[in-house]
Amino acid sequence: MSEIQFQNDIRLLIDILPPKIKRHIEQESLDDAIEIVLDIGRIPEVRIGNGKIVYLGNDTVVSDDIDFIVEKIPEFTSDNRSGIAGTLHRISAIRNRQGKIIGLTMRIGRVVTGTIACIKDFVMQNKSILFLGRPGVGKTTKLREISRLVADEIGKRVVVVDTSNEIAGDGDVAHPAIGKARRMQVSQPEFQKDVMIEAVENHTPEVIVVDEIGTELEAQAARTIAERGVMLIATAHGNTLENIIKNPAMSDLVGGVSSVTLGDDEAKHRGCQKTVLEREKQPTFDIVIEIIDRNTLAVYKNTAEAVDYILRGWPITPEIRKVDENYDAKPEKSAASADNHIIDKVNELDSKVQNPLNFSFNRQKYVDDVKNHKKIYIYAVSRSIVDKIIERLDINAEIVRNVEDADFVIAHKNFAKGGTKVLAVANEYRLPVYFVRTNSMSQIQKVLKDALHLTQEQVYVPKTTGYMDEAELALDEAKAAIAKIMEGAETVELEPQPQHIRKLQHEYVDAHNLASKSEGEGVSRHLRIFREKD
Repeated sequence: MSEIQFQNDIRLLIDILPPKIKRHIEQESLDDAIEIVLDIGRIPEVRIGNGKIVYLGNDTVVSDDIDFIVEKIPEFTSDNRSGIAGTLHRISAIRNRQGKIIGLTMRIGRVVTGTIACIKDFVMQNKSILFLGRPGVGKTTKLREISRLVADEIGKRVVVVDTSNEIAGDGDVAHPAIGKARRMQVSQPEFQKDVMIEAVENHTPEVIVVDEIGTELEAQAARTIAERGVMLIATAHGNTLENIIKNPAMSDLVGGVSSVTLGDDEAKHRGCQKTVLEREKQPTFDIVIEIIDRNTLAVYKNTAEAVDYILRGWPITPEIRKVDENYDAKPEKSAASADNHIIDKVNELDSKVQNPLNFSFNRQKYVDDVKNHKKIYIYAVSRSIVDKIIERLDINAEIVRNVEDADFVIAHKNFAKGGTKVLAVANEYRLPVYFVRTNSMSQIQKVLKDALHLTQEQVYVPKTTGYMDEAELALDEAKAAIAKIMEGAETVELEPQPQHIRKLQHEYVDAHNLASKSEGEGVSRHLRIFREKD
C-alpha cells in the first residue's frame, strides 16, 4: 500500500468519529497506532505499538458517541465485527447483557510489505503452510502478503476465504493488498468450513488462504482441501506447534495424536513405556511456522518429522528466520549440493591466490567444519571445563555470549525448575537444553557428547599425543564394565586409579543407574561396579 493510500484509509476511519473525539486526533500520530478504544464512561484512547497509550481529550465517552459511530458503519455480524468499505480497518463491539453496545475497539488496518521475504523460498515450494503465534504478531499481515505474492508474481489461482473481512477489507471490492487473488466472504464465522469446501468445488483454485482455523470441523475441511491437491496457507489458534499437538480439536492439522501400546521388545528398544503417543496420519500442512515476534520466525520444514520428535521427547530445533535478513528464494538444497556449493567457494578462493601450492588445506575438512560448527551457551556451568573438553576432544564448537545465537544450551540441573530468564528465552527460540548434575569434567563431557550426538569413534584424539589422558582411559574402562553389567554380569572390578579419577568413575556409573564402591588400600584402591547396593 502506498503512503497516500494509507493516509486516505486513516482519514476514512477518523471521519466516522464524533467531533469531540476527532478534534483531538492528529493524523500523523496514528502512524504507529494499533487501535482506538472507546468505552462508555472512560476517556477515549489510542494504543501505540510500543505499549504507550495516548488519551484523546478529557471528556468521557457517552452512549451518543457510540451510536454516532455505529450509524456510519455496516451492521455488526454475529461475531460482533464490522468495518469500513475499501479499508482494512476492523471495528469490534462490546455489548452488555441486554445486547446494547457499550464499547468499541477500532483496530487500524495497514499493509506492511517485506514481512515474508525471509520465507519466500518456502512459499515457492508449493507446500501447504500453517502459521502460529499469539494475537497481534502479524499472522494476518503475512497471509495478505502471501496472497498477493502467489497470485501476482507466481501467477497461481488464489482464493481468499475471508471470514471477518480482515484479510481483504470490508465491502464488495477486495483491497488491493491481496493483488489479483479472489476473495470469498463468509456471512457468519460458523460457516467458514462450508465456504472453504465451496471454494474448492466451485472456483478451481490452486491456492486457498484461510485465517483463524479454530474448530474441529474447520480442521477437517482443511484436510479435505489438502487431500485434493490444493496448496493451503492458513493461521490457527495456538502459539506453538506443541499447543496444536495437545489441542484435540486442532491436532488433526499436524497429523493427529493417538495412544499406541508397544510390544515388549519395541518398548525396550526405544527405552520407553509400553503406552506411548504416536502421530496418527500424514499432517495437513507440510510446513509449520511459529511467529515468535514481528521480526522472528521459527520454521519447521518437515511437520511430520517435527511432530514425531516432539511426541517422543526428542530435542528438535526449528530454523530461525529474521524478517530483516535476506534468504535465497530457491527450493531447499540437498546436503550434497550444499557441499558442492561450499567447495565451489573454496575453489574460487584458490583461483585468487597467486601461488596455489602455498595454499594447501583439506577441502573435505573445511566442508565438514562449515556444516557441523556448533554454538553453545552455558548457564551455571564451568566455562574453563567446557573449553578444556572442546580443546581436548577437538570438537568443532564454540561458546557464545548470547543465548539467541546458540544451537543448544548446557545448564546446571539446580536451575531446571527455577523459571530463569535464560531458560525461558531458550524455550522461546526452541533451543534444546541439556542439564548437568555437577560441574565435573565427566558430567559435562558426557552431556556435551550427547548434545553433539558423538560416538566414541567420532571423537578425534590429536595425533600429537598419540594417546588419551588417564581420565579418558579410566572412563572408557568404566563404560566397558557397565556394558558387561547390562549383559548380565553381577559385578566388574576396574583397574586401580587415583582418588580424583575414581570420583569421575563413580559419577559416570551413577549416571547409568548402577552402583559402585571403592575397595582396596593405597595404590591398589579401585572401583567395583554392580547392579544393586550391598
